[in-house]
Amino acid sequence: MERDNIWSSYSDDQLQELERISADYRSCLDAGKTERECVRLIVEMAEKKGYRDIRELISSGAAIKSGDKIYAVCMDKSVALFNIGDRPLEEGMNILGAHVDSPRIDVKQNPLYETEELAYLDTHYYGGIKKYQWVTIPLAIHGVVAMKDGRKAEICIGEKDDEPVFAVTDLLIHLASKQMEKKAGLVIEGEKLDVLIGSRPAGQEEGVTEKEKELVKKNILQLLEERYGMKEEDFVSAELEVVPAGRARELGFDRSMIMAYGQDDRVCAFTSLFAMLDVERVEKTACCILVDKEEIGSVGATGMHSRFFENMVAELMALMGEESNLRVRRALQNSKMLSSDVSAAYDPMYADVFEKRSSAFFARGPVFNKFTGSRGKSGSNDANAEYIAALRDALDADKVAYQFAELGKVDAGGGGTIAYIMANYGMEVIDSGVAVLCMHAPWEITSKADVYEAYRGYKAFLKNM
Repeated sequence: MERDNIWSSYSDDQLQELERISADYRSCLDAGKTERECVRLIVEMAEKKGYRDIRELISSGAAIKSGDKIYAVCMDKSVALFNIGDRPLEEGMNILGAHVDSPRIDVKQNPLYETEELAYLDTHYYGGIKKYQWVTIPLAIHGVVAMKDGRKAEICIGEKDDEPVFAVTDLLIHLASKQMEKKAGLVIEGEKLDVLIGSRPAGQEEGVTEKEKELVKKNILQLLEERYGMKEEDFVSAELEVVPAGRARELGFDRSMIMAYGQDDRVCAFTSLFAMLDVERVEKTACCILVDKEEIGSVGATGMHSRFFENMVAELMALMGEESNLRVRRALQNSKMLSSDVSAAYDPMYADVFEKRSSAFFARGPVFNKFTGSRGKSGSNDANAEYIAALRDALDADKVAYQFAELGKVDAGGGGTIAYIMANYGMEVIDSGVAVLCMHAPWEITSKADVYEAYRGYKAFLKNM
């Protein structure tokens, strides 16, 4: 079933709101290029809207009631927001879920080395990437260095116009005859993604002699100590992420699209957040859970597989005076969720991997996938027909544009989300999200119209389900 392009349906007021949402979204992308940065930004925005830290409520023993707004943070990398509804929590929640981690290059724990008077950081890529896309582009380094004495240095270098950037080098075309014969997955190998960070040796003014070795590395270490107070051994307790340098931009003569790093899955995370913060009094408790580690299987303490979310629901029940393991389980089972992750937008340049009738298109609104997984629905959550019918009714009530699709041809590949993890509680879950071109590339592309409709759709879900 074809859906109409929604650009022509907007009023002047809607177009103004669309541009405001788009501008806010681009600002969030610029401020949040890592999980920690995203969570910090989310907490700042939530507190301005009256959300309170659950740790303070637990410490004070304060009771919570309908209308209260609460947030919980896990290790500065995942966050959950709750807007307590009029109905008992035991009757379930309306949950928006997405992830804030994105494919990137991570710095190893013993990374700094010098070879032939060039200094590098050794790296390990994170998530599914085409490695050849990451060479010869400006890169920035974001992250944190934790010192033994308890100090923590926040690092963000390469984003401002007056700051240096970094790069992964590539072989010049003149000498690349053998390289060009390789399969795409081997053109650039993982161990060749080391980041070039310096070439200037420490001079005699720094108290070195000409016979001393690794002077470029020595100079880098001196700069790091001067600026961040860190020594080489502090790399062991650092989390440094290498990401494309530069800000989110409008794309096209008509400015109808957005090109930016990390839109998988921050386009869903930030539109979910905008909807959550704009919803006031709700009948059923509204929740927005934004997690880490989805790109590598939702593992670890900050991934969706952890007990963080379940534990926070239990804490809420206790603060309501309803501490009960059974009630917690009922609250989870009775909930409904949009597991929001991006979907592949139909790309005419690569039409052979898409089944056009079941593809997502730009400017048709958020995408719903009854199932994801790969090939024979392996690893998928398959949403119930009755839940989809109720969801359609909730979206139609607010005249939200939306579409249903699959991720490419059946045998072409596929992908997974956090949906099946939450479905383990017995709750109703469906995959949803925004269509993206160039997914998992350093720079991804979305439609402003889809960003706007996703925001509207998430609001409708929280209000109407």
